[in-house]
Amino acid sequence: MGVLSGVKVVEFEGLGPAPFCGMLLADLGADVILVERKGKSGAAPAEIYKRGKRSIVLDLKQDAAKEIALELIANTDALIEGLRPGVMERLGLGPEIAHQRNKKLVYGRLTGWGQTGPFAQNAGHDINYASLSGAAWYAGNAGDAPVPPPTLVGDIGGGALYLAIGILAGVMRARESGEGTVVDAAIVDGSAHMMNLIYSLRAVGGMPDKRGQSMLDGAHFYGAYQCSDGGWISIGPLEPKFYMELIERLGLGEDNKFLAQYDAAQWPALKEELKALFATKPRDYWTDKLEGTDVCFAPILSPTEAQSHEHMKARNSLREIDGVLQAVAAPRFDGVIPDDPGTVPASGQHTEDILAEIGIGAARIKMLRSQGLL
Repeated sequence: MGVLSGVKVVEFEGLGPAPFCGMLLADLGADVILVERKGKSGAAPAEIYKRGKRSIVLDLKQDAAKEIALELIANTDALIEGLRPGVMERLGLGPEIAHQRNKKLVYGRLTGWGQTGPFAQNAGHDINYASLSGAAWYAGNAGDAPVPPPTLVGDIGGGALYLAIGILAGVMRARESGEGTVVDAAIVDGSAHMMNLIYSLRAVGGMPDKRGQSMLDGAHFYGAYQCSDGGWISIGPLEPKFYMELIERLGLGEDNKFLAQYDAAQWPALKEELKALFATKPRDYWTDKLEGTDVCFAPILSPTEAQSHEHMKARNSLREIDGVLQAVAAPRFDGVIPDDPGTVPASGQHTEDILAEIGIGAARIKMLRSQGLL
C-alpha cells in the first residue's frame, strides 16, 4: 500500500517521459492502467518504465475499442498521454470528449514544446528542449560543448516530474471541487522553471551569461577533476568553512593564493593547480582522504559502481531486479526503505481483469477478441 493507493490513472502508450511519469505514480502506489497498442507480446524486464502497471491492449483504430477506452476514462482519476498535440483528438479521445464521460478527470498531456506555440507540432528531443529553455547553457566547462546529462534535465526533470506534480495537484483540486482540468506539461517550460535558482543568482551577478565565470561553472572549488588512474572526483565547497577544510586536507592551508576563495581572477590558475594535484594520485586515494568529511566531495561513479557504494547500499536505493539494474521508488516516507517495485507486465496481461472491473463480462470479452479489438 503506497501513499497514492486509491488513485487511478489510465496511461496511453507513448515514449520516454510520459511512461516515466506513470512509473513514478505506480511506484508510489497508484493503480496505473497502461493502454498498449496491438502487435506486442511478452514482457521485457528492461522496460523499467512499465513496472508496477497493469496492461491492456486495445486497437484504438476501431470504434468499439475506443469505447472501451472511454469507459476506462470514466472510471479513473487521471489520464496520461505523451503524443503530439492533436493525436488524441483525432482518435476521439481528446479532453473535451473525455470530460463528457468524467468531469473530474485530470487530463495530463506531456510534450516537448507544449500544446500551443509555433513549435508545438515540431519533432524534438530532450537536448533540444533543454537547449531552447536555457537549461543546457551551463552544462559543461567554458570552451566545451554545452551538453546536459541525457534525459535528466529535459525529459525527466522538466517533463515527467512536472506532469506528475500537475496530475497530483489536479486530483487534489478535483476531489474538492468536482472539476477536472487539463495539464499542459511542456518539457521546455519545466526545464525553464528549474532554472529559477540560477536566475536568482543571475539577477545579482552570480551567473553571467558568459560561461565559466561563476562559482558554479568557473571556480576551482566547484567542479570535476581527473585522477591518475583516469577516474574522476567532484568537489563543491561553496561555503568558506567547507572550503577551508578542503584546502587544509590538501595541504594548501599555508598557500596564500588559495586563501582568497572568491577572488575570481585567481580561479583559472588555481583550477590548473588543483588539476595537477588531483592527477598525481588515483581516485581511491582521494576518496579515502576526502570522503565522509565536510569538504563536499564525492567520487564520480558509473552506475555499476554506484550500486556497490556503501552509502547507496545502506539506503538500498539501487537494486538488480530480473537482471536489470534500477532505482527503487523515491521519495521515502516515514523513513521506510521501499520494497522492490512492481514487475513489468506482459503486453495485455491484465486485459480481462481490467475489463471486468468496468463491467464487461466474459462473453463480451470473447467477442471483442474474436473481432481483433483486444
